[in-house]
Parts: sequence; structure tokens; C-alpha cells
Amino acid sequence: MDFSSLGLSEKLVRATADQGYTTPSPIQEKAIPAVLSGKDVMAAAQTGTGKTAGFTLPLLQRLAETPRKGKGIRALILAPTRELAAQVAASVELYARYMPTSSAVVFGGVKINPQIAKLRRGVDVLVATPGRLMDLYQQGAVRFDGVETLILDEADRMLDMGFIRDIRKIIGLLPTQRQNLMFSATFSGDIRKLAEGMLNDPVQIEVATRNTTADNVEQSVYPVDQSQKSALLSQLVKHNDWQQVLVFTRTKHGANRLTQKLEKDGITAAAIHGNKSQGARTRALNDFKQGEVRVLVATDIAARGLDIKQLPQVVNFELPNIPEDYVHRIGRTGRAGESGHALSLVSADEGKFLAGIERLIKKELPRKTVEGFEPSVSISARPKPGPSANGGRGPGGGQNRGRSGNGGNPRGNNSGNNAQSRRPTQRRETA
Repeated sequence: MDFSSLGLSEKLVRATADQGYTTPSPIQEKAIPAVLSGKDVMAAAQTGTGKTAGFTLPLLQRLAETPRKGKGIRALILAPTRELAAQVAASVELYARYMPTSSAVVFGGVKINPQIAKLRRGVDVLVATPGRLMDLYQQGAVRFDGVETLILDEADRMLDMGFIRDIRKIIGLLPTQRQNLMFSATFSGDIRKLAEGMLNDPVQIEVATRNTTADNVEQSVYPVDQSQKSALLSQLVKHNDWQQVLVFTRTKHGANRLTQKLEKDGITAAAIHGNKSQGARTRALNDFKQGEVRVLVATDIAARGLDIKQLPQVVNFELPNIPEDYVHRIGRTGRAGESGHALSLVSADEGKFLAGIERLIKKELPRKTVEGFEPSVSISARPKPGPSANGGRGPGGGQNRGRSGNGGNPRGNNSGNNAQSRRPTQRRETA
């Protein structure tokens, strides 16, 4: 099967071929015809399987074939983070290269006036983070009366990050007659409830079991004392001659500290998280992609939206508080059918997080040890009661996982939302 057999135009088929794609992935085989039919769609697939093209290609086809119904934007794509919004917008631009369709992307962390100016010139497809979109609407810079299609990309992540109120407000401003699409790696019960009130008799597509990891990603656990993690990571990078490694930490300050330690060990590294300006985040990511930086240290803001071709290694320096985030983190490697390696450095106080992850993915991850870094306490051992080194708040130290990417949100504080709280109303972020 090729893309033309799915009903796509010659221009879109040519654009996909320009990117080196000739055979659609399983999610694309099922989603593209469903979207082209005009029906609402709720689709779930493992990360890295081509979901973006699964909705972008048929969206562009429908815009080319159907007459405009009103003024302003015709299609609205909502994404949870700046990086994902930028990635989706880049895909829209690439696939529309032979078509007259115009597009734009808006998100926080950058000046709003250039975005206002571009919107006033008019665009067909707008990719946006919910917070910045609401800012633009309140300033009268965007109108929704011509929206024919609404797409929620990574809807579960938007719920986790506290965007549910903005999403409901945006939905209330849109024309009632429209096509609605939900694409995500996972669908929680809360997201399914949102879908019930938003989607009209949707086509449901699920090409893999929810919350499973890709078979082409080799996973392993390295038990190690917390105090030895950075030294072990440096040894693994040097001994294995890793040239491109994406490393996840739970906190912004932890990402900065680890970056500094790696640099002291002679390993080029950069950090990307919500306290960094958008310019700094973009430069760090570009340097990493171009090989000028060997290790990119990131908080969970980078778990969705980073599309790095043939990324060989992902390391969980600290396990995530929420098990589902493990799936999204390691989904940065093994993309588009390539093989990948994901390893986790796990200390004894993270045992409950590891157990939660293994319950979610329904498999026990193999343990490996490195000589000289054997842990003093096994992962299965119960930590002694009493204050922990991070102030007695548990492994996360009270880090606000949900807002790791707020980029200095003036409307939300950075107080800790720890692993015990994932109520979306407490996780407002302007991405």
C-alpha cells in the first residue's frame, strides 16, 4: 500500500515522498481514510508511529477540496507544549509545500505582536498551545467562526498540564458544525470523558494496546545509589561512545546540575526546561540535532514533540512520577521503525515508581549492574523512615512535574505539585 491508495492527492503524495516516506504506517492506514470521510476520529497509537501525518495529510486534502465556510482560520490544532506545537507546524508546512494552504504556529515564551500580525494577514491552519491561543483571542487577534476542523494532539498530556478549562472555553467558541479529531499515544479515562462531550459518533482507532512500549526499543534498569548516578551516566556515555543521548530528569534544577557535572567530565551537554527562554530551548535542541551537543538533559516538557531522527539512546536519570510519562519519554527513541535503547538509573527510593511503570507496561524490565556502581540498598528494599535528603517530600522533592514547561508563566505559580496530585485544574501552563 502507498499513500495514493489512501485517497490522497498527487501533491500530498509528492510531499510525503520528499520526506522519504512512501509506505503509510498502521495508524496512517486507518486514520487517513477516516479523516477524509469527514467523520470525527479518536485515535491512539504508540509515540513515533506517524500520528502527525495521520491527521495532517487528510486535513490538507479536505481543506483543498471543500469551500471555505467563513472568515479566519479553517483548521485549529491544539498541542500541549511549545516544542510539539512547533513540530506539528513544521509538518503542516512540509506536507503543504505544493499547495496554497497557509499556516502559522503560536505559543508562549516569545513576543506576541509578530503572532498577531501574522494572524491578521490570515491563515488556513493554526497550530497553537491553549494558553497563548486564549491570550490572542482576548486581544481580538483571532476569530473562530470559520473553523471547520478541531484537532487535539496529545490530548491526555493537555489534561495533565491543566489545559482542560481553556480547551472547554475554546470549544465553546467554535462553530457547532465541525469535524473533531483526537490523536494521542494514550487515552486515560478522563480523556474519554472529554471525548464523550466533544466527539460525535467517532471512529475509534487503536493500533496498539494502550500504554505499551515499542518492541524495537531495548529497555533496561541500572540499580545505583542516587549519589552515584551522575558518575555512572558519565561512564556509560564515555565507555559506550554515545554521541547522542537524551536524558530525562524530574526537576529543572536537577537538569541544570546534571548538565554542569557532565560538562566537568568533558561531555558536551545542554539543558532544556521551562525556566529556559524559548530561544535557549530552540538553540539547545538544534545543537543536539546537529551533533554539537552529545547529551541533552530535559524535563518532561521534552517527552512529547521532540522528533529526532534515529535517536539511539534515551536515559531516565530519574524515573517520572507518573508511569505513563515513561512511555512517552522512551518513545523519543525507536521512532519510524528504527531500533533504540532506553535505560533507567534507579535508586532505592524510586522503587515505587519502577513498580508502577512495570505494572503499566505489563513487563519486568531487566536489571543490569556496572562494576564499581553496585547499589548499597536494593531497589526492592523499603527505605528507612525519616526525612529524605530533599526535605522529606519523597523522590520528587515536590517538583511541579505538570508545569516543567511553563516558561515563566505569569498567571501560574511554580509551587510543587508532587506525585500525589495530578488534578488538571492545578496544572495551568502557558506553553
